Amino acid sequence: MAGLWVGAAALVGAGRRGRRLPQPLMRSSAVWTLKVRSERAPRGPGLRWASLGFAGLTFDKILIANRGEIACRVIKTCKKMGIKTVAIHSDVDASSVHVKMADEAVCVGPAPTSKSYLNMDAIMEAIKKTRAQAVHPGYGFLSENKEFAKCLAAEDVIFIGPDTHAIQAMGDKIESKLLAKKAKVNTIPGFDGVVKDADEAVRIAREIGYPVMIKASAGGGGKGMRIAWDDEETRDGFRFSSQEAASSFGDDRLLIEKFIDNPRHIEIQVLGDKHGNALWLNERECSIQRRNQKVVEEAPSIFLDSETRRAMGEQAVALAKAVKYSSAGTVEFLVDSKKNFYFLEMNTRLQVEHPVTECITGLDLVQEMIRVAKGYPLRHKQADIPINGWAVECRVYAEDPYKSFGLPSVGRLSQYQEPIHLPGVRVDSGIQPGSDISIYYDPMISKLITYGSDRTEALKRMEDALDNYVIRGKNKYINTKFLSDVYPDGHKLTEIERNQLLAIASSLFVAFQLRAQHFQEHENSRVPIIQPQVANWQLSVKLHDEVHTVVASNSGPTFSSYLVSQQVEVDGSKLNVTSTWNLASPLLSVSVDGTPRTVQVNVLMIYFEGSYKVHILTKLAAELNKYMLEKAAEDTSSILRSPMPGVVVTVSVKPGDMVAEGQEICVIEAMKMQNSMTAGKTGKVKSVRCKAGDTVGEGDLLVELE
Repeated sequence: MAGLWVGAAALVGAGRRGRRLPQPLMRSSAVWTLKVRSERAPRGPGLRWASLGFAGLTFDKILIANRGEIACRVIKTCKKMGIKTVAIHSDVDASSVHVKMADEAVCVGPAPTSKSYLNMDAIMEAIKKTRAQAVHPGYGFLSENKEFAKCLAAEDVIFIGPDTHAIQAMGDKIESKLLAKKAKVNTIPGFDGVVKDADEAVRIAREIGYPVMIKASAGGGGKGMRIAWDDEETRDGFRFSSQEAASSFGDDRLLIEKFIDNPRHIEIQVLGDKHGNALWLNERECSIQRRNQKVVEEAPSIFLDSETRRAMGEQAVALAKAVKYSSAGTVEFLVDSKKNFYFLEMNTRLQVEHPVTECITGLDLVQEMIRVAKGYPLRHKQADIPINGWAVECRVYAEDPYKSFGLPSVGRLSQYQEPIHLPGVRVDSGIQPGSDISIYYDPMISKLITYGSDRTEALKRMEDALDNYVIRGKNKYINTKFLSDVYPDGHKLTEIERNQLLAIASSLFVAFQLRAQHFQEHENSRVPIIQPQVANWQLSVKLHDEVHTVVASNSGPTFSSYLVSQQVEVDGSKLNVTSTWNLASPLLSVSVDGTPRTVQVNVLMIYFEGSYKVHILTKLAAELNKYMLEKAAEDTSSILRSPMPGVVVTVSVKPGDMVAEGQEICVIEAMKMQNSMTAGKTGKVKSVRCKAGDTVGEGDLLVELE
């Protein structure tokens, strides 16, 4: 696996407190338990339920039409409620965590989503086979597909979500915008119809005025969205957005609207029932994004005041009631610097970021969805909904931050350890050590959530949780928490941080060398190459392209878990490194001049305020290394290699064609995102080594120029 990254941000602020709800859920770190209470079903006598289960009041068996972390999330609540679960899976997901967690599992097809998780016929057959009474769709896939909901209704199977009218109205961005206007919800200026082709897209964009946002009418999750600043970008955006929309949603219709530059993305969680009741459960701030996909969310938003929050919530509820919405849903808004807000879209499903709302309200949204689907009225009034504390969520992606900040990365997880031993930490995941990250599915593999009494505490807990989250691929370990727009050149270490990193790395190097010596001393057939009596280790340490001189004191034999107190001199600056090095642990705690640090080490990679490759040699080895020949760099201007595993969607050239620098050569799709591959120079195409439909690996040769 080439790498993984975690979205996060250096955020500051204070929390808010609201009225405390007589909660059906009580928080205990990341574990949720139920109080016993009376509940009356829509028909029949009042019954009692508890955490041991009340399946008789809802459903006996639910099929989860999804995979990964969200399938696991739904299964957890079903188990808590005493409901049996059925997992569906593709053939490559047969050993996935959600399959193991469920009571039953049914294979619905091969790896491609169109043949498995979007295969309605196979899923309907699985429902009949297992006699599931209801289906929870999670998010993505068929969660907002009205035809799927109709198929379920025809078989008397309950869809745990809104009815088909609401899905149709809100799932179509064009229709939803018209309904929002009718419900007196603020909307963004734009074209309310379907854009027919690229020429019409250009004409509409010019009329609206650049920049514009091109997006899929049936889309969501950042798929099928492009920002265009001129005619050329509009044509390219139309093509890529329509292709991504068709691939992800089976619907290539697009709309165009004015792009509001530098907005905040704030959404309102709503919850409605089948009795005409609807609530807004406060907001979520989702402004930290890349490629129009959220990576960090928090609740509440530090930007909103109570008046704006109330206005947004009331408009969200007005829209929900206008379409008789009955489930959990989200109304998304763009908010400008003056707190003017505009309706963006309504997602008629459970959102990826729903855990932060659960943390500050105490509600289990999956449980509420199941209750509403069975016909129960909402248990709470608007005045009961609190803001208790603060929560932050970071999405964990199987992507390589060193390749255009996030090209997809696939492979097998060799080591995986969640930081759930820390207070106020919750991890929603669908992976385990040995899990395979596939090219066929979304790159998000887990969500890290922290909760605190205020924003400062929640963010500090997130920082600690990120430091203690171990995710390692087969070949490399990469984990960073900084975004390209905030840190375009990566996180820049201060001089103090750099010296601390070099001191820690050098101390670890000495510890590893002394451990090796320990083994060698017990092997009579080997000659020790390290002299134990050496007083100081003179080292040459390379970080990035700079070489530093480091002298580390010999703290004595270090084998498994010994206390080390070592003086390390970095470029003349002296630092004291203290730790109990347990070299078998993926997480190491260390103190540098009294400052506590948590580091992770994997071969040549060290995680310390980001991921860094540190090359350490003894002084003698560094001198000898000067005589080693370096491998000549490949001339990449004449060849085009695939930067990631994926499937070739289109090839735009053939041998003999003349191409210009920057011209598109082919398109590679990986993890449901399309990536345009371009020529590195102007020249003639010598050979084409791929065709549409081919599966390619990272580094595979695609096209060669003369």
